[in-house]
Amino acid sequence: MLVQNIDDLRVSIDRVDSEILRLIDKRMSYVKQIGELKNINGSTIYRPEREKAIISRLSNLELNHLNKKAIEAIYFEIFSVARNLEKPQVVAFLGPFGTYTHQAAKARFGAISSYTPLSTIEAVFTELINGEAKYGVVPIENNTEGGVGATFDCLGVYNDKIKIVAEIYLDIHHCFVSRYENLKDINKIYSHPQGYNQCLKFLEDHALTEAEFIPTKSTALAAKMASSKPNSAAICSKIAADLYGVPTMFEKIEDNLANRTRFFILSNFKNAKSGHDKTSILARTEHKPGALVELLEMFRNEGINLTKLESRPIKKKEFTQHFYLDFEGHIDDESVKTVLENAKKQGHDIQWLGSYINGDER
Repeated sequence: MLVQNIDDLRVSIDRVDSEILRLIDKRMSYVKQIGELKNINGSTIYRPEREKAIISRLSNLELNHLNKKAIEAIYFEIFSVARNLEKPQVVAFLGPFGTYTHQAAKARFGAISSYTPLSTIEAVFTELINGEAKYGVVPIENNTEGGVGATFDCLGVYNDKIKIVAEIYLDIHHCFVSRYENLKDINKIYSHPQGYNQCLKFLEDHALTEAEFIPTKSTALAAKMASSKPNSAAICSKIAADLYGVPTMFEKIEDNLANRTRFFILSNFKNAKSGHDKTSILARTEHKPGALVELLEMFRNEGINLTKLESRPIKKKEFTQHFYLDFEGHIDDESVKTVLENAKKQGHDIQWLGSYINGDER
């Protein structure tokens, strides 16, 4: 077999790139036509179940070099361009820029969307209600730190207008970044206290515990400080390091490499059934002995698998609770309808928070 030289291979790559771009442009012409039809009938632009179906179909093709993760990386950007072609997308998220929530939002909505960082989770909900953004991204739980109370509370307050339309699971990896190549030159480390405490073994192993720890409000701010302060470093996300142009010295320095955070994508529409759905509700049970057990047995009787149960205080009423539940299935499934109807008949107050594609696939 004749071995081609680099110049010939680059010519071939250029030719393929041109063809790829022409095909993507052709794809966008179909997208534009679909967008016009959606505008006529008022359909939703963001269709997570359709995107999942495309990724699944493409992942089953016989390819030599692209796995599912690579296909997702390529096509989530293509989806983002397509959605913005139909209508410019504004995404609100718990900021500032460079946080893990920003990273999760960008992973789903791509580089071309417009992003609005907000200082509180409630501000994200308010931004959606006011129509300033179409989508919101907020954290809901971390597998080591637990649930995010502010998100649970806002879901309870605003569920009549805002629904969960998708979930994202993001592996949380901390990086050690600095403008200084020699660790001996570093005498200050900036980070959020939580991020710093999650990397203590790395700091001990590299004799960095003697460096002054300076806490920051976010790991993104830590990267910003390390970009300008002398003899400094930061523990932060990769996206924050890239945002402020600070070189990454070490990646994945956290003690627990299984650290994951779950995020919700919020909007004001209802998803169609996909066959791989999850539903979230808030339930306030009848005030009687065994009320919670009674509710849970209704799910068992219909063969519905519960994936999360967490109690939350109702802040307007003293020492009363409601329960946050995730379970497999869609609000329009007959078995789910049966459970929720029976629950209401038994005096349980049920608030539907959203039905969305199960994103917990590793």
